[in-house]
Amino acid sequence: MSAFLTDPGDSALPLTGERTIPGLAEENYWFRRHEVVYRALSERCANRDVLEAGCGEGYGADLIATVARSVFAVDYDAATVSHVRAKYPRVEVVEGNLASLPVSDASVDVVVNFQVIEHLWDQLQFVEECRRVLRPDGLLLMSTPNRITFTPGSDTPLNPFHTRELNAAELAELLTDGGFEVSSMNGVFHGPRLAEMDMRHGGSIIDAQIARAVADAPWSDDLLADVAAVQCDDFALIDATECDIDDSLDLVAIAVRP
Repeated sequence: MSAFLTDPGDSALPLTGERTIPGLAEENYWFRRHEVVYRALSERCANRDVLEAGCGEGYGADLIATVARSVFAVDYDAATVSHVRAKYPRVEVVEGNLASLPVSDASVDVVVNFQVIEHLWDQLQFVEECRRVLRPDGLLLMSTPNRITFTPGSDTPLNPFHTRELNAAELAELLTDGGFEVSSMNGVFHGPRLAEMDMRHGGSIIDAQIARAVADAPWSDDLLADVAAVQCDDFALIDATECDIDDSLDLVAIAVRP
């Protein structure tokens, strides 16, 4: 997540460090890094009743709404809910607590939870709530930063909005403990064009953005141009059987409710 972005930009929904938003050049790297997962997994939502638990700005729920039978979204923040309701009318959205989802038992086919679990205090309780609202054979689609690469060398999150970050084994254990069967574990990686950008910015375009924010320094023209140019296709989503999942940037799990 982009907790390190200090410039709020011109947006009706300000950056808080807990969400990313579209249409802001300085935020574009993080937005695309999240968007790629929505686009890759949206087909899992086709013709299904979908709950997005923690919808943030709402762009992802709206993308899913292009293929789903219905999309119901929940977020804890009243201003966010008002924003989503006004900007994305095909998404039904309510204010609610993810620890007690305002959804009936066995009422949805898919729960989407992207870049949220690391913000929750009782992660197991939330996973059990997802199991409760899903119909048999329903899917829980979850993404989260990979602790190993996001906060290397520490069990304490660097991002002040994160409560507990997970590696792939820990995420799989959490889902299993919550009553799910993990169908696949995947990782988000930089593709060739982002690898070139990494080299242009001292080995990591992520670290370059963080260093700028920590120093409260202005954006360099070269860094801002590269960040603004990032596209979904610049990321690769790779199954854990075909990569070293511990090297991934984000983890993406697909879990099935028995």
